[in-house]
Amino acid sequence: QVEVVESGGGLVHHGDSLGLTCAASGGPLSDFLLAWFRQPPKKEREFLAAVDWTGNAIYADSVKGRFTVSRDNAKNTASLQMNNLKLEDTAVYYCTLRSNGRTGVLSSQFEYSYWGQGTQVTVSS
Repeated sequence: QVEVVESGGGLVHHGDSLGLTCAASGGPLSDFLLAWFRQPPKKEREFLAAVDWTGNAIYADSVKGRFTVSRDNAKNTASLQMNNLKLEDTAVYYCTLRSNGRTGVLSSQFEYSYWGQGTQVTVSS
């Protein structure tokens, strides 16, 4: 059974940086495309970034230039580096996996099969 666990969330101030980590188990990370989503309070879950097994990444416009996603297939881990955090970045952040070979829309949460429980990031003024 594939599982993912996010860590690294916390309380930061506007303009700070924070790094999140995703650890996968139960299967090789190289079998999956990995993505990060977030869900702000009382809002829908939204796509942030995705990185394929070769390291190619795409980003949502809302975080492009501020967030960087990376992965280490050998360690079965991935990270999301978030810089210049804003109040509107407050959310629960999720790591998720999509099996290689699927060709649906990357930004759709319904494309992904394995989800972590999320980690809370709170940005204060």
